[in-house]
Amino acid sequence: MIHSNKPHQNRCLLYNQGLMPYLDAHAWQRSLLTQRIHDPSLDDVLILLEHPPVYTLGQGANSDFLKFDIDKSQYNVHRVERGGEVTYHCPGQLVGYPILNLQRYRQDLHWYLRQLEEVIIRVLAVYGLQGERIPAFTGVWLQGRKVAAIGIKVSRWITMHGFALNVCPDMTGFERIVPCGISDKPVGSLAEWIPNITCQEVRFHVAECFAEVFGVEIVESQPEGFFRSE
Repeated sequence: MIHSNKPHQNRCLLYNQGLMPYLDAHAWQRSLLTQRIHDPSLDDVLILLEHPPVYTLGQGANSDFLKFDIDKSQYNVHRVERGGEVTYHCPGQLVGYPILNLQRYRQDLHWYLRQLEEVIIRVLAVYGLQGERIPAFTGVWLQGRKVAAIGIKVSRWITMHGFALNVCPDMTGFERIVPCGISDKPVGSLAEWIPNITCQEVRFHVAECFAEVFGVEIVESQPEGFFRSE
């Protein structure tokens, strides 16, 4: 169990999953969100997982940022309801989906985005790396390379979608897009600074830093139903 130092903690269930198809994880998030809209007293959730290779576009994303024909694509491409432009997920990238009731924290989306960035910045600090924000952009950068993308959706102050931290992915998938619609700032992964780093070790630090930033008690849990990854 991971504790933060803040009083009056909310519980946050941690679902540590393996590799899960994107649409399965998306349906799972929607289910958790719907449950919490109907019963706001349910505990918050943090899902940590990896996805097989997939491209996703935010609801207002410009498909011109894809460098291939979306109608003839050999790649899985999904347009979803989060904010933000196109991004890429693959094994070696740790994805976090917090399902939080912001009425327990602060009803402010800008605040929430900065908190997610702060989680990643603290994780990088564990490794002696100084993560940075760039004004007018959402995400976290390391020495000018974007290592974490963030895109969220909030319904009745309950969150879904979240962050993606490039730990040790095959970066070639990013070459087929303009990541997050930013053409002049390259993407990077932690493996460039820390050879042999793994998502498995980073998971613990993400959960710990998440607990600190949001002031929650992390309770490792097993999800019910068929949303168990292989």
